[in-house]
Amino acid sequence: MDNQRNLLLAVALSGLLILGWDMAMRYFYPQASLSAQAEVSETSSVEAAAPSAAPGVIDGNAAGADAPVDLATALAAPERVRIDAPRVEGSINLVGARLDDIELKDHRETVDEDSGPVQLFAPQGTPQQYFAQFGWVGEGVALPSADTVWQASGEVLSPDSPVTLTHDNGEGQLFTIQLSIDENYMISAEQSVANSGAGPIVVRAFGLLNRNEAGASVDQWIVHSGPMGAFGETIEYGPDYDDLAEEGTFTPEGGAPDWLGFSDIYWLGALIPGQDQDATPGFRSLGEGIYRADLIYAPVTVPAGGSASSSTRLFAGAKESALLDQYRDDLGIENFGKAIDWGWYEWFVKPMVWLLRTLYEFLGNFGVAIIALTVIIRGLLFPIAQKQFASMAAMKAVQPKMKAIQERYKDDKQRQQQEIMKLYKDEGVNPLAGCLPLLIQIPIFFALYKALILAIEMRHKPFVLWIEDLSAPDPAKILNLFGLLPFDPPGFLGIGILAVLLGVTMWATFRLNPTAMDPVQQQIFQFMPWVLMFVMAPFAAGLLLYWVTSNILTLAQQSYLYSKHPQLRAAADKQKADQERSKAREK
Repeated sequence: MDNQRNLLLAVALSGLLILGWDMAMRYFYPQASLSAQAEVSETSSVEAAAPSAAPGVIDGNAAGADAPVDLATALAAPERVRIDAPRVEGSINLVGARLDDIELKDHRETVDEDSGPVQLFAPQGTPQQYFAQFGWVGEGVALPSADTVWQASGEVLSPDSPVTLTHDNGEGQLFTIQLSIDENYMISAEQSVANSGAGPIVVRAFGLLNRNEAGASVDQWIVHSGPMGAFGETIEYGPDYDDLAEEGTFTPEGGAPDWLGFSDIYWLGALIPGQDQDATPGFRSLGEGIYRADLIYAPVTVPAGGSASSSTRLFAGAKESALLDQYRDDLGIENFGKAIDWGWYEWFVKPMVWLLRTLYEFLGNFGVAIIALTVIIRGLLFPIAQKQFASMAAMKAVQPKMKAIQERYKDDKQRQQQEIMKLYKDEGVNPLAGCLPLLIQIPIFFALYKALILAIEMRHKPFVLWIEDLSAPDPAKILNLFGLLPFDPPGFLGIGILAVLLGVTMWATFRLNPTAMDPVQQQIFQFMPWVLMFVMAPFAAGLLLYWVTSNILTLAQQSYLYSKHPQLRAAADKQKADQERSKAREK
């Protein structure tokens, strides 16, 4: 009895540990929901995220704003060229030749219908500082700097109208950056320098990404956010921002860079060097929460009367799986699809995301698509479930023979095991068959969990009634009377309707469990659904919707299979009757 009490106490303490960990994580990392991690609040104060001056040139010298500024003020400067593409809008800052204003037309900052588009890139000094810059470093030549005002060949950068930025240093060198943009999120920068001076010059072209940490999504154990890139055959999920701040610099290992940049859960800013160009990659901390990723090309000697050029692509947009793979195939950007942190289950998660996307395109509702996916998965597993129940029925049938063997060879455990295994073989019984559906469900559930986190297609997608964002936790919290009380319950206390349905349906499936269990197991299974109800409450509503649907299908499936195997139904009923009689005797 003491052992049983200790087991129950250990399980209870484990549950409390899980809940306590959840509360701690949500206290120290308040951006807990998937949706919140991917968004930057438009109302965040400038003082809270005041960055230091960002480098205007590749050597890291500070240049630019001396004090924080708000976004509207920064974008009101007249020296700008407008960007207008099908999925991107914004502007180019002619001071320093920075692409520091990029909005994603297809994605809103919040779930509110009147919310503005996602502001991916923002100027230096703003709370969301994040920009790309192209330029040169060298010696013995007057180079354009962060304060250089470039001349533009046009007023609008669009897929049909490239823009060329030019700067004449007055010493015989003409620097040009020709920018073009496609129909999605890819910008091309062709950097050239023409030398009409009296002698040769040596220059190195560079491209960089500069961002602060305030606008970055929080790194999770299951999804990387921060520096990353592809280098030869290596996919480098670099250090998180805190580690980079501590180390100062980070040089990726592997071969030549295919691409590098900063990854968030849903967004990506990445530099892609031109084909067959020698470029050195790197990440560095610039202090005060500002970080940089850069590509520095090999030195080039430009003779008098000669010119030199280099090309770099800039991806600034949403991490849409199909689009990233298209760029990989069309532009030869190796491993670009791995900018989405699929992990070890890529072979399974990517097809699941594709199926979810296909079902959504057909059904028009992502919640219905999740339900349809659940039905498909359970349908595929149904033959296995049938074998599981048949195995249970066979195990019930051989129970008397097993007990006889155990009694006959109770003093010879080795012979006992041999005879039992022989019995299994003679009767065609597989004692492990009952575990197979569970073993299959574990990777399916984990893969779906990653799919729902990574699939930007589900971001801000509604289901029905109160569920407006399937990638965020259920907003209908019981503790605050579904929003009538003016507070938001923290962490696991935010029990929503879906979490309650999860607990109830899981309890019902455990009640139908046909296997014989001892009293300790029964007690564990009685409170486990309610522990999971609290643990799963902060997870994405889409994941809870999948689990609730799966439990309902399990109930229907068990009812059907009981009709095919009445001996299991009888055994389950007898087990419950015995438990009730045992409880009555205890009273």
